Amino acid sequence: MSSRSVMWNMLRNTSLCLVFMFLWFFSVKATVSYDSKAIIINGERRILISGSIHYPRSTPEMWPDLIQKAKDGGLDVIQTYVFWNGHEPSQGKFYFEGRYDLVQFIKLVKEAGLYVHLRIGPYVCAEWNFGGFPVWLKYIPGISFRTDNEPFKAAMETFTKKIVQMMKTEELFESQGGPIILAQIENEYGPMEYELGAPARAYTEYAAKMAVGLGTGVPWIMCKQDDAPDPIINTCNGFYCDWFSPNKAYKPKMWTEAWTGWFTEFGGPVPYRPAEDLAFSVAKFIQTGGSFINYYMYHGGTNFGRTAGGPFIATSYDYDAPIDEYGLLRQPKWGHLRDLHRAIKLCEPALVSGEQTVLSLGNNQEARVFKYKSGGCAAFLANYNSESFAKVAFGDMHYNLPPWSISILPDCKNTVFNTARVGSQKSQMKMVPLTEGFSWKSYNEEPVSYDDNSNTVIGLLEQLNITRDASDYLWYSTE
Repeated sequence: MSSRSVMWNMLRNTSLCLVFMFLWFFSVKATVSYDSKAIIINGERRILISGSIHYPRSTPEMWPDLIQKAKDGGLDVIQTYVFWNGHEPSQGKFYFEGRYDLVQFIKLVKEAGLYVHLRIGPYVCAEWNFGGFPVWLKYIPGISFRTDNEPFKAAMETFTKKIVQMMKTEELFESQGGPIILAQIENEYGPMEYELGAPARAYTEYAAKMAVGLGTGVPWIMCKQDDAPDPIINTCNGFYCDWFSPNKAYKPKMWTEAWTGWFTEFGGPVPYRPAEDLAFSVAKFIQTGGSFINYYMYHGGTNFGRTAGGPFIATSYDYDAPIDEYGLLRQPKWGHLRDLHRAIKLCEPALVSGEQTVLSLGNNQEARVFKYKSGGCAAFLANYNSESFAKVAFGDMHYNLPPWSISILPDCKNTVFNTARVGSQKSQMKMVPLTEGFSWKSYNEEPVSYDDNSNTVIGLLEQLNITRDASDYLWYSTE
């Protein structure tokens, strides 16, 4: 062999080694992307079932049990907001301990083998005090919230970068081997943008560009934001989202808030949503091409202290969720949804790769059929009549469909789940007296002395400007 041939073989082998090293390096690093059908994790399209559990609305002692119950219920993902005013109560002074130990919460999710969807905001609404904004933000000179305003953009960007950097330092993004597969910037901003016009549209562009530029390695979303700039995915919130379509054909159909109930107001009725209707809405979303569904809330929890926001929001944030305020399974809702998730997962290969065909089975009945190349098939048989049973023919078989229901057939033959047929046992909470084990604490808020004249003014005082949200009480006298 000539010296030229030897050299060529050496160069070729070296090049192959470099290629293999390149491929190996990126194979050990997880990747998250998307296409029109689904979120893609490590090259695999996934139907993802998610549930909201807000870490400050429960205690750290509850977290492992809540996460495990979510996993047992068939969830793949835990979704949470990040609460700015809890983490930065004073400007530049941060708090990440106790119920606000975000890193520990995410690590527990990872230990359970689940993913995380991190909704940074930093405006979150969430029936939380000031929507998550710290009160000190109000006193930044020249600030105007959630619009094309430099003081506000500087503050929200600083906090967003703070959270992203924390996650990177702890290697919690999926691109680093961590559990975070999705992030959210802003929150339900579309209706506000519509009212504010051009400055708001400029702010939307800014927020999207800023978020993507942080290099998280995972997709970003904006919920209720029809004009979400590429590559941001726009998503749906509501009781039903089967009607929803993303703003570009190459984006997946995602539902970030499937409302399991509603929040409780002081003096108002306790909201309730039947398990059958919730299951029907989810099945309808999946059969129309949906690939990501998040329950808001999966565990609602408690508005501890003074965290409840909005007019007359109760301390309880139970939300009629599958896991109740105390961390107990709410049956039959939890079990009925678990069975739904099992059925959906059996259909996953067809849903993420098959082509959909819609067949009429009657005046208010239809079949959605997903067939894929290897010969597999899954079908959803729906009866949209809310009052009458329907007997329909599909394939070479007949099926009885209850009113307002969807049957799931992972093999296009056998029904494994119907949204209106509940197989889970009902449960009822029973209060029993506890004679020992509780320790009580009391807290006193001392009013300022009457001799303190530091706030002497002519005219009335505005409470928030005086207390800076440190207290609900303001004592003063007038003459």
